[in-house]
Amino acid sequence: MYEFAVQPAVTQLRRRGVAITEVAPDSLAAELELEAGDRIIKINNRPVRDYLDFRFQVGGETELIINVIKKQGGEEWELEIERGEGEDFGLSFENIAPRQCANECLFCFCKGNPPDARAALFFRDEDVRLSFLYGNYTTLTSITEDELRRVVEQRLTPQYVSVHATDLDVRAYLLGVDRKRADITSKMRRLLDAGIEIHAQVVLCPGINDGDILRRTISDLAADYPLVKSVAIVPLGLTRYNREARLTPVTKEFCQRVIRELEPVQRSLRARLGTTFAFLGDEIYLRAGHRIPSRKHYGDYPQIEDGVGMVRSFHETWNALLRRFERRPPTRAASLHGTIMTGTLFAPVLREAVERLNAQTGARFHVAPVINQYFGEEIVVAGLITGQCVLAARESIRGDFIVLPAQAFKSDEPIMLDGTTLQDLQERLNLPVSVVDLESFSALLNS
Repeated sequence: MYEFAVQPAVTQLRRRGVAITEVAPDSLAAELELEAGDRIIKINNRPVRDYLDFRFQVGGETELIINVIKKQGGEEWELEIERGEGEDFGLSFENIAPRQCANECLFCFCKGNPPDARAALFFRDEDVRLSFLYGNYTTLTSITEDELRRVVEQRLTPQYVSVHATDLDVRAYLLGVDRKRADITSKMRRLLDAGIEIHAQVVLCPGINDGDILRRTISDLAADYPLVKSVAIVPLGLTRYNREARLTPVTKEFCQRVIRELEPVQRSLRARLGTTFAFLGDEIYLRAGHRIPSRKHYGDYPQIEDGVGMVRSFHETWNALLRRFERRPPTRAASLHGTIMTGTLFAPVLREAVERLNAQTGARFHVAPVINQYFGEEIVVAGLITGQCVLAARESIRGDFIVLPAQAFKSDEPIMLDGTTLQDLQERLNLPVSVVDLESFSALLNS
């Protein structure tokens, strides 16, 4: 297995090849005397640009010539290798340095960052590699011929594409580009004809790409089902720092109207395609005060990472957790008295679920909604709460400890979007803080 860090480095210089970050002991790479810091620049005389090139070029090959620039002295080695079929090299590689977006989207979240936010939060990636690896969305407006060929040749499928509107004038307006650049019809057709699957996204901006424009967008994309697998329709998010006058905030009434207009479209799609296809983000249902659709509505949750079906998935997982606790009660639940903090949007959902847990197990968990002091009160999701938001809500804390959602922290270190570390929080609140997701919540009740 080849490993690499999840967080892309945004400041590193592009250099030839791909750098090795770790060599597993007793591996093939160790036998070849490869070391951390060495750079692989060619395989069978083909250039290596990054981890994906390495993976693609060694795949299925048993005889290889690998060119390596050694960290010590800069000497170039040429290694002739015979390996067993599927034999692992035992290598970990540097982060992919992402390609930057050249659009000027009206709604770009980077425009809504506080001026003192970390530099990494202002970086806008537009990279088909990260789309394949992590589900990052690209607009395809500036994808090059080389990148298109690479997606097809290396089978970087699926791709996640921010379409926003198939009406070219509307799309150009939203992306801040000319009509010619906004037109990605031929690029998408080339990917689809090559069997590359696409998941599309629409960031819904009231008065711009809703109504008839949205229905047309869904219809145009559905014409290419099943290669266009799904469309996620998520609401515009405006922070206190985004002063774009052409944008209208999302309201409860707007969300209610979108649901009313899309329900018959979704029913028609399910009857015709066997899938809902066009999925509304959970935030739209919660803001509208509307029930979350059933498990069947979401199928295999094709765009859950975009906030589509997360609440339904939470309910399913939580109910399974309670059933498990009925069979085997958690060992220390009755002794637990603490506060679970989350965003204001999800807090009512979580409170109802936690009350059931408390009644069943004897635990005393209190759910505290956290108003977003950092980005503004319109930002209501748990993943964007910060340390200063938690500190501002300290009066709502009850009990002996605090539980915070894992999505509010970086994936590779315990730090929040405003730079507050887990240790900072514990010291300033003078209470233990646990960072958990649903999978680890059960362990909290039994540890």
